[in-house]
Amino acid sequence: MRFVHALVLVCLGLSIPGCGGVAGSSVTVLTLDDVPPELLAAARKKLPGVAFDTVWRKASGSYEIRGKQKNGKIREVDIEPDGTITEVE
Repeated sequence: MRFVHALVLVCLGLSIPGCGGVAGSSVTVLTLDDVPPELLAAARKKLPGVAFDTVWRKASGSYEIRGKQKNGKIREVDIEPDGTITEVE
């Protein structure tokens, strides 16, 4: 049992530093009020029923808008400043 606990801790320790976090990257955390209204409207049209709550602006100028469905599933929309949706997760 100790081996399993140690293995889990090692895996967590190895995965966290390289998990693609914000530190050292060119990503800006925004509020929904900071997103151009037409981009938020496009995200809501693409994923109706999702309660969007988190936004990042990437160095490229694109936005990643994230929220949850009523069943708890997290959904994301990547959208360019011109309104083009490039990815939906």
